Parts: sequence; C-alpha cells; structure tokens
Amino acid sequence: MENGIILALWGAAIAAILGGIGSSIGISIASAKGAGILAEKPDLFGKMLILTALPGSQGVYGLLIAIMTLLKSGVFGGEGTLTVEAGGKLLVAGTIIGCAALFSAWLQGRAVAAAMGMVAREEGLAGKAIVMSVLIETYAIFGLLVALLIANSVSLTPVVEVLEMVSPIVQ
Repeated sequence: MENGIILALWGAAIAAILGGIGSSIGISIASAKGAGILAEKPDLFGKMLILTALPGSQGVYGLLIAIMTLLKSGVFGGEGTLTVEAGGKLLVAGTIIGCAALFSAWLQGRAVAAAMGMVAREEGLAGKAIVMSVLIETYAIFGLLVALLIANSVSLTPVVEVLEMVSPIVQ
C-alpha cells in the first residue's frame, strides 16, 4: 500500500475514533446526570433526552470526515493514486476534527450536566439550557469546517500522470 493512502487511513481512523470517544464521554456524563434527575422527575424525560443527545453530534462530524477521507483516498476503487502530500493533508484534516470533536463533546457533556440541573430546578429554562450547551459545539463546527476545506483540496492523481512521472525515473 502506498504511503499516501496509509496517511489518509490514519486520518480517517483518528477522525472517527476521537469523535466517537468524545461523543461517548460527553453522552455518558450527561446520561449519568439525567438518570439522577429522572429518578425524581420522570416527566422531564423529553428535555433530558434532547440535552443528553447534544454531545453525540461531534461523533457524526468525525465520521463525516472519515468517510470523506476514505472516498478521497481512492480505497473504494478510485482510479488513481494518493501522493504523500495529499495523504498528509487528509491526516491533518482527520486530526483537526478528531481533536476538536473529542474535547468539545467531552466539555459539552459537562455543560449539559450542569444545564440539566438548571432544568430540574426550573423547567421553563430548558430552551436557555440548550442554547448554553450548544455554544461549545461551535468549536467542533469550526474544526469540521477547516477539516472539510483541507479534505476537499485533495484529489487523486490519475494513474496516467503517475506513470508519466515515474517513466523518466525508470528509463
């Protein structure tokens, strides 16, 4: 396997794994708090469910970049090759969204847990609790935007061009 593709696969793995870990941590923090609240106020289930789900979106962002990286790398039957430079770009894109998703989802889970406490005391504050919790996600969206721009700048080098580059070296 070419070095460019290996770098791209690492980028896809980092994006998906770190995004998934961050979302899992964030949701587990929120779920633990929500479960305690629901034991006393089961009628708040809908509001607790919405808040609990918020840190899950960062895992989707990581998965999106992972899929885009796999498509760009040509591992799904693309007719071309990926240079080391292009593979490096995809590795950087995966690392950016992976780190942004990991930390924003984790911290969003903590913010959601605090917001749940607010809603448990005063149900009418649910909308404000959601807005406060979503603000942290803005930084995951910024990471997603940068990763998308980087990943979108990559294209496969057609096999014909690769052969033309290699032929003078072989002769």
